[in-house]
Amino acid sequence: MPAKVTGSASPRERLLLAADQLFYAEGVHSVGIDRVIEHAGVAKATLYNAYGSKDELVRAYLSRRQEARQARVARKLDGLESPRERLLAIFDALGDAIAQPDFRGCAFVNASAELAPGSRASEVCDSSRAWLRTLFRDLAREAGATEPDGLARQMVLLYDGASVAALTDHDLAAAGAARDVAATLVDAATGR
Repeated sequence: MPAKVTGSASPRERLLLAADQLFYAEGVHSVGIDRVIEHAGVAKATLYNAYGSKDELVRAYLSRRQEARQARVARKLDGLESPRERLLAIFDALGDAIAQPDFRGCAFVNASAELAPGSRASEVCDSSRAWLRTLFRDLAREAGATEPDGLARQMVLLYDGASVAALTDHDLAAAGAARDVAATLVDAATGR
């Protein structure tokens, strides 16, 4: 179980940190709002003043996860000039996430399995998926892929598969294996 949130962060931030730890570790429906409040060390009124509802807290949690993923990927892409290497570096960023001791799979896939389609929180999951697909497609286009949409679809499938293998098989090398397959697909799609 994650340690209680402490420190000098604002009550709003402590709620978000607590939600991040608990929702990611145990699921958004498994964790009741009272546990989040207790974990954050705040009053119930603070949650409703800061977020209005559990659904909005879930949305904020997922938005923070998306920002963290985008930043992790941006750090990997920074300084790489080759579109091929930039495509493959996305799997390196996934490898960094998998290497974390608290890795529990993709937060967006996990939440999508629990959220009602069309809910405000599920919109963040949808946005995250669209961002990943678009990133792969744009990089595939820059790399000279004859069918960038098709290559992007394959890359997303590899990305998802690596995340699932890392979680269910405890395979810390899954992202590296996916990267190797991705290199073969990229080279075939770009005529290398």
